[in-house]
Amino acid sequence: MKKLFTLLFVAVAMSIVACGPSAEEKAKMETAAKEKMDSLFNAASQSMTTALDSTAPVAPAEPVAPAVEEKH
Repeated sequence: MKKLFTLLFVAVAMSIVACGPSAEEKAKMETAAKEKMDSLFNAASQSMTTALDSTAPVAPAEPVAPAVEEKH
């Protein structure tokens, strides 16, 4: 009985391994992942450029006087 279960386990394990993606499918997945990473990098780079442009120093229109506290 033990030999039968071992044989079945080996057969199932080999069939699972055999069902993996082919070399062509792996290449397609790798290309798609690279394109997605490039897209994300470009979007992040553009976002950082926009954020840096929007935080440029701006001179105040008028100086602000400090608040004076009144004593009663």
